Amino acid sequence: MKTILIIDDEESIRTSLGLMFKREGFNVLTADDGKKGMALFNKNQVDLVITDIVMPEKEGIETILELKKLLPDIPIIAISGGGRLAPDGYLKTAEQLGANYTFKKPFEQDDLLSSVYEILKDIET
Repeated sequence: MKTILIIDDEESIRTSLGLMFKREGFNVLTADDGKKGMALFNKNQVDLVITDIVMPEKEGIETILELKKLLPDIPIIAISGGGRLAPDGYLKTAEQLGANYTFKKPFEQDDLLSSVYEILKDIET
């Protein structure tokens, strides 16, 4: 069973994505900021990370940098509503740092799910 780590400060996002991925048969871990997300990442076998960009404590860009430093091949999907700035700039930076896909909030959950399957199809069980 593949494990997805969802890092987002919005509880509704964590809950709705968590339920969707659990229905699809994934193991799901959630954290409300990058610091807690990295702690979970370091203690668990994670196959894919979905991270928000604008969060308290440790934001998504910093989290992506740390993830890629620890495990350069870890698949990452970045999501953002933008905060004070338009989300496009943050998401472009996330892509440049190695995010496989980016989504601007609000997004269609089916699109996110499709991207997860696209990424994970190449990872051995």
